[in-house]
Amino acid sequence: MKQVVNITPDMISWAIKRAGFSVDVFIEKHPQIVAWIEGTKQPTVKQLEDFARKTYLPFGYFFLPEPPKEELPIPFFRTNNNVLAQININVYDTILLLQQRQDWLKNYLIDNEFDRLDFVGRFSNNDAVSSIVEDIRKTLNLHESWACEFKTWEAAQNHLVEQIEDKGIIVVFNGVVENNGYRKIPVDECRGFVMVDAMAPFMFVNNADSKAAQMFTILHELAHIWIGRSAGFDFRKLQPAQDANEQLCDKVAAEFLVPKNTFISFWNQKPNYKAASHFFKVSEIVIARRALDNGLISKDAFFSFYEEYIHREFAKKEDQTGGGDFYATARKRLSLTFATHVFNALRSGDLLYRDAYKLTSLKGDTFQAFFAKNFNMA
Repeated sequence: MKQVVNITPDMISWAIKRAGFSVDVFIEKHPQIVAWIEGTKQPTVKQLEDFARKTYLPFGYFFLPEPPKEELPIPFFRTNNNVLAQININVYDTILLLQQRQDWLKNYLIDNEFDRLDFVGRFSNNDAVSSIVEDIRKTLNLHESWACEFKTWEAAQNHLVEQIEDKGIIVVFNGVVENNGYRKIPVDECRGFVMVDAMAPFMFVNNADSKAAQMFTILHELAHIWIGRSAGFDFRKLQPAQDANEQLCDKVAAEFLVPKNTFISFWNQKPNYKAASHFFKVSEIVIARRALDNGLISKDAFFSFYEEYIHREFAKKEDQTGGGDFYATARKRLSLTFATHVFNALRSGDLLYRDAYKLTSLKGDTFQAFFAKNFNMA
């Protein structure tokens, strides 16, 4: 006889909505759930396990008397001025995943007597943009025209991330939940988020976003670390929310990437997106945004160019074939700095393999292969 589980109908409906599905649409694909919601029939253990996987919930949640109150650990801003209480489930689960990694890393660093990062929260939203930009450059050992030393802005971005991670900030690039290609993180729901901590700050960049927008996101998040404020954002059309911290971080990112005085001087001689992009080693969309900030183009002109450019960028992305190198992708999804701490903890006996699997979202042979490629781990 199959074992059935007594589950309240409210938990079933809540799980479906929480996962971002319409109850009616979900029922069309899984009609047996109607009886569960109506209370005329209970699921078997196997059926409930399958339902839990489909709704991205831990199996144990269904034994609670009522749906738990889930709260975002960080404020999440919308360009349309709203602060969200609930976000896309894939974004939510990614925030929780990185929070778990951050908690482990923070404790590991404290136990091993690492120093606090003195630049975290060094400024507030009352400080001048120029002062924050100057301090970030000094900390990262980057002069004002550092990007000009690289042939492409992609190379400049790689160097920037290396400098950021070298200072102890974990930078994660991903466009899905862990390594699950079926659970995509929508760009219009989340361009990035940052979880500020004096020992182990984490920043997340949506790798599904166009490369044009990623550079701006990185600097926006970096500014959040300097003012000590965690946050997530959708950053639609590169426009910030009407929040003092968001607007300050937006201005810091713009000034860091394309210094105002140098940009105006260049634009007055050659008002061309492509030429300015090549000179500053940033994307054309960042140049357009900078021109808007300095009153050199209208909002209509900016939004028109933005739509055309993003359409062009994503068209290029869709034309690309092949799945790429899994281990190279995993390196960006995990962060080499974080992986280094995991490797050292394993080697010293401070971390069990089963816990390392959970922390890295890698298991067995895949885990061994990843660390062998990056750390000569036997």
